[in-house]
Amino acid sequence: MSKRVLTTESGAPVADNQNSASAGVGGPLLLQDQHLLEKLARFNRERIPERVVHARGSGAYGHFTVTDDVSDLTSAAFLNTVGKRTELFTRFSTVADNLGGADAVRDPRGFAVKFYTEEGNYDLVGNNTPVFFIKDPLKFPDFIHSQKRDPFTGKQEPDNVWDFWAHAPEATHQVTWLMGDRGIPASYRHMNGYGSHTYQWTNAAGDAFFVKYHFKTNQGIRSLSAEQGQELAGKDANSHQTDLLQAIERGVHPSWTLYVQVMPAAEADGYRFNPFDLTKVWPHADYPLRRVGRLVLDRNPDNVFAEVEQAAFSPNNFVPGIGPSPDKMLQGRLFAYADAHRYRLGVNHTQLAVNAPRATTADNYGRDGLMAANAQPRGEKNYEPNSYGGPTETGTPLAAPLAVHGHTGTHEAPAHSKDDDFFQAGELYRLMSEEERARLVANIAGGLSQVSREDVIEKNLAHFHAADPEYGKRVEAAVQTLREG
Repeated sequence: MSKRVLTTESGAPVADNQNSASAGVGGPLLLQDQHLLEKLARFNRERIPERVVHARGSGAYGHFTVTDDVSDLTSAAFLNTVGKRTELFTRFSTVADNLGGADAVRDPRGFAVKFYTEEGNYDLVGNNTPVFFIKDPLKFPDFIHSQKRDPFTGKQEPDNVWDFWAHAPEATHQVTWLMGDRGIPASYRHMNGYGSHTYQWTNAAGDAFFVKYHFKTNQGIRSLSAEQGQELAGKDANSHQTDLLQAIERGVHPSWTLYVQVMPAAEADGYRFNPFDLTKVWPHADYPLRRVGRLVLDRNPDNVFAEVEQAAFSPNNFVPGIGPSPDKMLQGRLFAYADAHRYRLGVNHTQLAVNAPRATTADNYGRDGLMAANAQPRGEKNYEPNSYGGPTETGTPLAAPLAVHGHTGTHEAPAHSKDDDFFQAGELYRLMSEEERARLVANIAGGLSQVSREDVIEKNLAHFHAADPEYGKRVEAAVQTLREG
């Protein structure tokens, strides 16, 4: 077999890859050594800006198979036939830490799925929790700043974390999730995924429904205690990446069953909770789970940088039959995610292999820009409408229109009959066993007791008291014990 020839970026053969060109033996190096300059310049540019959030991630390819008929709910083609199979890519991640952070930490987990459907890519960007800390995207940059490294100390600060939560009572529900037993998943395979937001499905007749996605792990829920997480993070910072990679390599393909909760659009205004509030869940007694299909991961990426780091998920990538809801956080993310990718990867990031549609072809009038891979065919027009057979609009909306009314302005979200910031957090606490409650209280107290300001501690304790009197008393006692010890 003939040997492969090492070449420069332009394809010219490299004569010597061991020694730089110099002015005589032992002399200074030459500016004309194109191979050396190209090699060093490329090395300097091997890294791109990491994600501001969800920087530390793992991913895998797989497929989704429809197991139940949901054609009465949505006209989405990839969901229209029992047995239909759609290829996909999934990325899991932590939220707050940097790219080099450990996997086994107490943090929400990203759960993002890119479906390569015949109508274009559909991106579902969620977490492993059904709720989130805030309900308005205006607060998101401040929230993330409070959770990440302090600009002066260069590390995460309990003062910052708990001070923000003290001023965000709506975070109490998610804090209860995060500090509970599911706050540190044992692996990416052993956690659920949630769309978290409320989305809209529209069927072929034009009937609209609001839905929430639930991916239930078929491996069973497994989590780590705070002590187990600290030990594992110290032994193997890449524990979740290692587990996912090795499981798929040995043929143990993780899977999740997708369910949806379905609310007829007409019921949204009168529901007891605001159905578009990301800090709230829909109780299953009100809207039971309806099974849709099965997600399986069966192939590891060949190159983590090209396929995991450069994977770009945008919740505004919808397909016909699926659309947004008035969920404020979702509305903000419709812009923010795509904008983040244009900054990190460039305006043509959708042409990268992991992001490009596979079951259809992107055909539009977007042109040029940095790293444009798809050249405009010779003689083809770059404007629309035109008289030369270019692509044209369908005239068919992807989803049903959302009703709007009232005056523009910076409004608070509308309150429903059972809306407050604490009720559902208390409900979650009361669902826990005594052992789960004890661990939750210990986890909260461990962080809150490190806060330097008494007024910040008191504000947070008031939130737990409001959620459930016993909850508040136990956290208060545990914090006092740790601060006196």
